[in-house]
Amino acid sequence: MDKFIYQQWWKVLGCLLILYSVIAGILLPVPHMPILHETIRVVFFHVPMWIGMFVLFLLSVIFSILYLWTNKIKYDLFAVECVNVGLVFFIFGLLSGMAWAQMAWGQAWSNDPKQTMSVIAFLLYTAYIILRSAMDEQQKCAKISSIYNVFAFPMMLVLLFILPRLTDSLHPGNGGNPAFGKYDSNAQIKSILYPAFLGWTLIAVWIASMRYRIRLLEDSFTH
Repeated sequence: MDKFIYQQWWKVLGCLLILYSVIAGILLPVPHMPILHETIRVVFFHVPMWIGMFVLFLLSVIFSILYLWTNKIKYDLFAVECVNVGLVFFIFGLLSGMAWAQMAWGQAWSNDPKQTMSVIAFLLYTAYIILRSAMDEQQKCAKISSIYNVFAFPMMLVLLFILPRLTDSLHPGNGGNPAFGKYDSNAQIKSILYPAFLGWTLIAVWIASMRYRIRLLEDSFTH
């Protein structure tokens, strides 16, 4: 892990992919779709925010497990920074989704089950940060928060992917609605969306790795 975060190629790749996806997402033509029309371009920014968030939360739980297995504090430090950055991507995902909902559904917040479950999931990870701030002893904080994190991830998956499917929902892929891919699998959209997935994920990991390196320096000065 330490060797990988100091390499430059994947950071440059992330920047180039985002630059391409932003320019292409704004300028290139998109297929005509009923109701959505040009607002379909939001998908190039909304969905990649969620993908970046999921990858960071997955990494955080992996490193929490590594900490519980090895008791090496560096794993806990990386786990918490993945959550910190993941919450920022979570906010961007919610805001871009609200902007899209305003254009597609007529209102930014309609108490759709997917929206409600997203807020609960956000609070679930906010509680993780609050839990850490409530404890001073490093090893105790790392152990308790790591255990919490291991259980938080599957709970988040239930909130975002299972519960919204059990009731009526406006969101594609939930509540009986077909997923986005059923409406359109056009190569134009995929040629922009997939690079955006990878680009924003690489940038998300880059930001988390920079915060992790800062944490390591702070920890070396205090211990």
